[in-house]
Amino acid sequence: MNFPYDSRNSFYKSPFGAVELRTKIHFRILLPKETRCISASLAIKNDCESNWEYVNMFWSGSFGNNNEIWECDFIPTKLGLYWHGFRLSTSDGVRYINPSFRSKGEIKNNPGGAWQITVYEKNFDTPKWPVGGVMYQIFPDRFFFSGNRKQNVYPDKIIRENWGETPNWQPNERGVITNSDFFMGDLQGIIEKLDYLEELGVTCIYLNPIFEAYSNHRYDTANYEKVDPILGTNEDFEKLCKAAKKRGIHVINDGVFSHTGSDSIYFNRNGRYKNDGAYQSQSSPYYSWYKFDNWPYNYHSWWGFDTLPEVNELDPSYNEYINGKDGIIQKWIKAGNSGWRLDVADELPDGFLENMRKAVKSENPEGLIIGEVWEDASNKESYGSRRQFLLGNQLDSVMNYPFRCAILDFLRGADGADVIDRILAIIENYPRPVLRVLMNMLSTHDTERAITVIAGDPLNGRGRDWQANTKLSKEQRARGLRLMKVAAGILYTLPGFPCIYYGDEAGMEGYRDPFNRCCYPWGQENTELVNWHKSLGSLRKSCSALCDGEINDAYSHGSLLSYIRHDEHSALFCAFNYSEDDLILDVPPGYSKGTPLFGTKQLDGKFVVPAEGCAFVMINS
Repeated sequence: MNFPYDSRNSFYKSPFGAVELRTKIHFRILLPKETRCISASLAIKNDCESNWEYVNMFWSGSFGNNNEIWECDFIPTKLGLYWHGFRLSTSDGVRYINPSFRSKGEIKNNPGGAWQITVYEKNFDTPKWPVGGVMYQIFPDRFFFSGNRKQNVYPDKIIRENWGETPNWQPNERGVITNSDFFMGDLQGIIEKLDYLEELGVTCIYLNPIFEAYSNHRYDTANYEKVDPILGTNEDFEKLCKAAKKRGIHVINDGVFSHTGSDSIYFNRNGRYKNDGAYQSQSSPYYSWYKFDNWPYNYHSWWGFDTLPEVNELDPSYNEYINGKDGIIQKWIKAGNSGWRLDVADELPDGFLENMRKAVKSENPEGLIIGEVWEDASNKESYGSRRQFLLGNQLDSVMNYPFRCAILDFLRGADGADVIDRILAIIENYPRPVLRVLMNMLSTHDTERAITVIAGDPLNGRGRDWQANTKLSKEQRARGLRLMKVAAGILYTLPGFPCIYYGDEAGMEGYRDPFNRCCYPWGQENTELVNWHKSLGSLRKSCSALCDGEINDAYSHGSLLSYIRHDEHSALFCAFNYSEDDLILDVPPGYSKGTPLFGTKQLDGKFVVPAEGCAFVMINS
């Protein structure tokens, strides 16, 4: 079936997807002759403008017996989003081509909807070292304890002696959940497990916050300049970075810059620190950082948590402290880190993000900046305006929650055609430099564990008591482990790079915080799943198409998700099946002499995608 327009097909729009500023874009529409089109126009406008621009298209001949082609060029002159559609003058009046079916268009009597084009800075570049690699996210308190007990630990922190017990989740006697129990995972423990991470193929460690704080999650920063004593020392961090880099592994930190802790050297509500914080004195050097309605008791706090007072990120003093020369950003790059993951990046003002990029890149042009954004970051709106995360002056990349949701929904029964459409929508909207370093994941410290989502009983708003006492049944776990292999196969072969949330590769399960933050089960891992991740890590090293190759949908429909990754050196056919029955597929053209991987069965021009399994065929030039 011919469509009048398809934004993802180079016959209709070239180049594909997002473009650099002032790139010539060629548009082509295919009209049935029975439309009796007299003239056609591209309707296009910049996101910041209210009026549409109409660009005349020229008739360029017939296409077969029943269709004709109209074409034009357009050069975007402003950064940001452009929206486009088509207006037709016909002998029956004005008609329109609007989005109707995924990326495809339909001729309609009334205008409605438009296709997006992201226009980004010329010469926008992102770091080279993450491309083709594997990231590993570590919640430091729960990964590994070296056995070295630390000094100068806050006396009101609860030290847990039995590794692997359920974290404290019930409120204390005052009805407060304090997140103050610690299993003593530390930086030295991570160093001792670098061999394991190297075997997994890990090339980057992303550390949840390591700076001094009261809570075990450490998103309530107490001192940006100091590693939390339970984790070790600043020198231990430098030692970790040096040891990791010897193995080709980079380290990035979690930056929490939209708020601090109330129990911090800056705010000091609890009086723990000797200096005057903003809570104690309006003469404090930190007073201007915070937003008081009625000092000191009424202040703005993150999502209403009074232990997390919000900062004014554009306050000159705060901005200089974080982003200035030798400020916090540069201090930790000098100590050995390779960049930052920014907590709640969509709550940080544009000016702060732009200043941070300058701080990172002036210290290390290859420093990586990844933002926490849960939606499509190309068209995200917050603070009452369209955000500019991916246009070349702020972030390098984002946490790719849309891919996560698409993968997990597929394994819970979503149609493969709808899932590949959701994946391609992100690929279409994101600049190519961003796609190269897109952080793809199945679980994080903020979500349920992937195996629990895939195979467990739905959470459905149930409370912590239910979550604490609900585990996967033997049957659920067996199915979950099979489908986790499928999920990892998808994760490792999509554009961007995979990020393993510590323990996902070992089969860890759990609902929401704190049950998704349990201790890594050393000695009790599911070795089959661990070895599967090692195999996928090796595949990423051997297949160049997985570094920065193109992606094309193959046969995705129903319980099948399939696509081809390819570049000039290699191509990889990937197929995934969530059903309980094997699927028999025709071998794609050109793949009959390819190399089946991981036990993929191929016979007489067909191959098997096993029930709740994967199939891969690779071609090398």
